[in-house]
Amino acid sequence: MLIFNYLPMFGIVIAFQDFRPFSADSAIGAYLSSEWVGLANFRKFFTGYDFFMLLKNTLSISILSLLFFFPAPILLALLLNEIRSQGYKRATQTLVYIPHFISLVIVATLTQQLFSTTDGIIYKIMENIMGRGNAPDILATPKYFYGLIVGQNVWKETGYGTIIFLAALAGVDMELYEAARIDGAGRWRLMWHITLPAIRGTIVIMLILKVGSILNTGYEQIFLMQNDLNYTASEVFDTYIYNKGIKLAQYSMATAAGVFKSVVSLIMVLAANKIAKMCGESGFY
Repeated sequence: MLIFNYLPMFGIVIAFQDFRPFSADSAIGAYLSSEWVGLANFRKFFTGYDFFMLLKNTLSISILSLLFFFPAPILLALLLNEIRSQGYKRATQTLVYIPHFISLVIVATLTQQLFSTTDGIIYKIMENIMGRGNAPDILATPKYFYGLIVGQNVWKETGYGTIIFLAALAGVDMELYEAARIDGAGRWRLMWHITLPAIRGTIVIMLILKVGSILNTGYEQIFLMQNDLNYTASEVFDTYIYNKGIKLAQYSMATAAGVFKSVVSLIMVLAANKIAKMCGESGFY
């Protein structure tokens, strides 16, 4: 924790410098010899022509994930919890866990193969339905990019995301279900009045963590799906930091963007936790 989380935080000073890594014989010397520019890098970042595009793309993907991806593991966990056959339940759990262990590189390759305009099976199906030449190029059209990324996340991570909710459901007292059945409650009422309240605290904590990472859309996945044609929808803060810091060696600008992301994430976590406590939940801390 000290080496990988706290020690690298010293590098935040780069955001307030015109950092030149080769201005000295050592890394410490480069830190000390680089010119301090105050908030100039932040001003340049916020007033840049691409800042609002980055903000729009990042928030769009994150909000769509919050609306469609976040509830998916909860719904699947509730459905799995209703399965009475233990053998079938375990087999189903195993099958829905498998996509989590598939590399994002393979997921991106599969997606490109499925939606390819030359021989993609899904593209061919759309072409048969809409007519030749009328099917959209999903991979190259910016307006479809958000849905493509969220769809990949739902397919890949929904099954694995059920683990924590199934663990919370395992702690529910079975006598509550039996008492409710005696009172005449059916399956839907059991789910609504017993199952959901039992995992409400877990849902709130996971929601706080999700809200806190609202500007983290995942670099690798988006980088793999990005191309020149969908750039206006696929360029987010994570890819911007990579392009500025690694490709163009603008370390100060990249660090300023990273600090902005971190500050926003901290504010969102604190705000979400405060709102959760105001609503009567225990919160994250």
